[in-house]
Amino acid sequence: MKFAAIAFVLLGLAAAGSAAAATQVSDVDYLKANRCKGLAAGMGEDTSGVDAFIKAQGAYRLDYILDRGREEYARAKRQTSDAYLKDRLNAELTSACTAYLGASAKSVRTQ
Repeated sequence: MKFAAIAFVLLGLAAAGSAAAATQVSDVDYLKANRCKGLAAGMGEDTSGVDAFIKAQGAYRLDYILDRGREEYARAKRQTSDAYLKDRLNAELTSACTAYLGASAKSVRTQ
């Protein structure tokens, strides 16, 4: 009886592990999420949704991908201070970034 219970637990853990691996996104999507976080932070928007996504997705990334993600974040945040890019970055935030930011990206103010 104990053997059957242990076998079921092990099968459940194996299934959970494979489901977690299946939800991992590509490195490109991870970098895009970091860019969206930088845009949102630079425009004063809530980044809590994308923070959780980046934390979960960054757990199994190689160090150079993590470094590149930090660079993308910093570059995007720096770009938000450029008045000439404001409209384009706002459009990017409200369209391409909604998948990472959720509903909070739709509330971006147009100025």
